[in-house]
Amino acid sequence: MLGSQPDMRDLTDRALDTATSLGAGYADVRIIRRRDESIAIKSGKLEGVLSGESEGFGIRVLVDGAWGFASSHLLDLAEADRVAALAVRIARASGTALRDRVVLDARPPAHGRFETPVEEDPFKIPIERKIWHLLEADQAAGAVKGVTFTESSYGAQREAKTFAATDGSFTEQTITHIGAAVEANAIEGDEHQRRSYPDAGGGWRAAGFEWIRSLDLKGHAEQRAEEAVALLSAPQCPSGTATVILDPSQLYNQVHESCGHPTELDRVFGTEASYAGTSFLTTDKLDEGFRYGSDLVTIIADATAQYGMGTFGWDDEGVAAQAVPLVQNGIFVGYQTSRETAPRIGRASGGAMRADGWNRIPLIRMTNINLLPVEGMSLDEIVADTDDGLYLGTNRSWSIDDRRLNFQFATEIAWEIKGGKRGRMLKNPTYTGITYEFWRSCDAVGDASSYVMLGTPNCGKGEPGQVAHVGHGVSGARFRNVQVGVGKW
Repeated sequence: MLGSQPDMRDLTDRALDTATSLGAGYADVRIIRRRDESIAIKSGKLEGVLSGESEGFGIRVLVDGAWGFASSHLLDLAEADRVAALAVRIARASGTALRDRVVLDARPPAHGRFETPVEEDPFKIPIERKIWHLLEADQAAGAVKGVTFTESSYGAQREAKTFAATDGSFTEQTITHIGAAVEANAIEGDEHQRRSYPDAGGGWRAAGFEWIRSLDLKGHAEQRAEEAVALLSAPQCPSGTATVILDPSQLYNQVHESCGHPTELDRVFGTEASYAGTSFLTTDKLDEGFRYGSDLVTIIADATAQYGMGTFGWDDEGVAAQAVPLVQNGIFVGYQTSRETAPRIGRASGGAMRADGWNRIPLIRMTNINLLPVEGMSLDEIVADTDDGLYLGTNRSWSIDDRRLNFQFATEIAWEIKGGKRGRMLKNPTYTGITYEFWRSCDAVGDASSYVMLGTPNCGKGEPGQVAHVGHGVSGARFRNVQVGVGKW
């Protein structure tokens, strides 16, 4: 489907003209063609290969301050008329229950083209080569004595998107994401330990197949498998209060859950309450000097970041990609916003509206929520500067309340730190905290030498549910007086 495109301009013009002729004060349309591919291998055997394509368009309209949305998988002009008319009827019906009229912030018309930089097109690599790439890593992990089973995975997605709006906007984007991982599992009695590479989220990035080659899955598989086996006999992570250093493979999950989600402004206003909660970062805290973290904590939502899965040219409202400060030197300064929510706090949209495909209405979604590095100490130097503590790596599970305030994380592995050196391995590490207290306890953030862009392809939100690809740039950080060992496996 991605290879044969009808005239996108004719279809968008027809949809917008029909919507305005029927009374829409504003309308936009997205035409999306998506291609997905995934491979799963378990214990040296091919479990499955999936490949799929979809195409369609969605029309969003404003009629007398109320939204309407409709979509279709048929890309033709007559269908554009039908769907535009349906969206207008839905908006008029929505208006009968309207509390407040929707007001959109002003933005210049969006024009141009954006494409993810790709050196090796993943969809041009023979499927046999990709399978063999995974098999080599999976077999290397499975060859380690004591490993019970292994799992390896690969995924790629390409989305071609055309956007147009009644203000004259017209953009085209082609976005490519790719990821792969190998996992070793060791079981003894009722105890199960696992180690993942590059992380439990699958090592996703906005790039081409060159990213998969650079991961060197086979070269890292044996070490992770040996760690999984060693964890079976490792001492239990102690309970109490400790200094904790989070490796980037865990820190990006911490940022995602306790920084990314609570700064989504729709959560604050309660329109994202039923599925995944609201937020403790209420608007009374904005511009009032609320201390979110220590002076070392600066967090931005950056849709322009290299390799980020939240990187694009324009969001799904035609707002240009930008970097939006959320926390500046520990002080809460901003939200992830849309054209509708931003005016309610006296600001312009930060360009955070994205939809999961052509048949979903855009929601506020994380772009790349990045904890900026701090010059001064590398991650290794932070470890050397720590007399007594724990080094935690790779997320295993998490739990956080509906306001994104109280949290608990479990990681795959921990190492004891004594006298500035990583020592013995510890199993079943967990830690817990209250979001702003935890980030206020941060007393060291790694410099640019350990800064890496990681991400997740399965961030869920909305009803009906939507899945988003988001990115997180992190470099590792240290936190004092953290409650550890609170979980039992």
